[in-house]
Amino acid sequence: MTYVHDTISSLQLSSPAQSEFYQAVEDVLSSLSPILESNNFYKKQAIIERIVEPERQIMFRVPWVDDNGNIQVNKGYRVEFNSALGPYKGGLRFHPSVNASIIKFLGFEQIFKNALTGLPIGGGKGGSNFNPKGKSDGEIMRFCQSFMNELYRHIGPVTDVPAGDIGVGAREIGYLFGQYKRLTGRYEGVFTGKSLLWGGSLVRKEATGYGTVYFAQYMLDDRGDSLQGKKCLVSGAGNVAIYAIEKLYQLGAIPVTCSDSTGTIYHPKGIDLKLLKRLKEVQRTGLIEYLETYPEATFTPVADYPKDGHAVWRYSADAAFPCATQNELTENDAEKLIENGCKLVSEGANMPSTSGAINLFISAGIAYGPAKAANAGGVATSQLEMAQNSSMQKWSFQTVDDHLKQIMKNIFISANEASHEFGQAGNLVLGANIAGFKRVADAMIEQGVV
Repeated sequence: MTYVHDTISSLQLSSPAQSEFYQAVEDVLSSLSPILESNNFYKKQAIIERIVEPERQIMFRVPWVDDNGNIQVNKGYRVEFNSALGPYKGGLRFHPSVNASIIKFLGFEQIFKNALTGLPIGGGKGGSNFNPKGKSDGEIMRFCQSFMNELYRHIGPVTDVPAGDIGVGAREIGYLFGQYKRLTGRYEGVFTGKSLLWGGSLVRKEATGYGTVYFAQYMLDDRGDSLQGKKCLVSGAGNVAIYAIEKLYQLGAIPVTCSDSTGTIYHPKGIDLKLLKRLKEVQRTGLIEYLETYPEATFTPVADYPKDGHAVWRYSADAAFPCATQNELTENDAEKLIENGCKLVSEGANMPSTSGAINLFISAGIAYGPAKAANAGGVATSQLEMAQNSSMQKWSFQTVDDHLKQIMKNIFISANEASHEFGQAGNLVLGANIAGFKRVADAMIEQGVV
């Protein structure tokens, strides 16, 4: 696949030292060979050369004052990657690991994820290396206001509609939206993930976690199986993990793990969802406090993790739901999962499995739902929020959840059908990439050389 090597080589020159971005591009392009080899028209239109370059990259400084009166400076990003299908759509991430490479890999993945939903949204991503952990509400408010002082110039309800991501929840969205309204004088649906009091949608908080479980259900349905009674490993303890656990319980499965930056909880009887919500959504504490209520559970601190992976994947289970962060599931983790009888992996986080792990899952023939398909529920429900804002309506929880369920089913069908069409039945990595690529590429061609 010369074009993959040539594309990566070109990106290494034009966008140096962006390894996560190269990984995302290589993973996508490697699976596109069947469609590119069977349809030379895409090559003639230079679709690959155009699609790997963002339409716009915005980088800016974010100065703010901490509670001690000291001036702090962070870096802000917004990468508007592709608008062939609609306004740029993708979250903002506030985390110390954020850099241009991380944002570009997330934005590139977002193009195809958003295309798979079948909804009119393009791909983008943004964020900052600001760490909200340990900061007061006042510090977070001042940072968000400074961040918005620059970002407001580049976003709008039919231009670019950000949402939350890691480190950006309802509190941060509120501060960002408030400053946008102050600067522009407009009250409009420029953000999704808003409070239910002022334009937010029901199910948005639950959507990514619910969606990845729905996707798992459809993968198992296709194999004549179900989630009922399945023992499940879940990583993370944020929105995605919490609501994946909630939906797993609702569908009769037994989630036995969760994790955060301090370590991993393993509770064979099943994670206490109410306690987890209290610890992470109300008290905002570490998971070790789970043991105060359930001393029989096991807590593995990060310092005791295996050198080649994550403790959460070393337990025996029927299914795995990586819902924490990128590259959290290594090749060695994948080997352990398969050895321990895992038959399904559905990704709730963005690109949580390494390339080596993905190859093992595909080779083993297990049901594997890649992130751009399995975790598209969040952005899909964001678009449903945009639709409600545009029509000045508010839909019921059941209405939004029914839409989400159908969107996840459509995503599975599109990816599965593409995998059959191109001779790799059940390979949803190939199927999702091809289905998403084809929709974006055809739109780009119809819109001319832009």
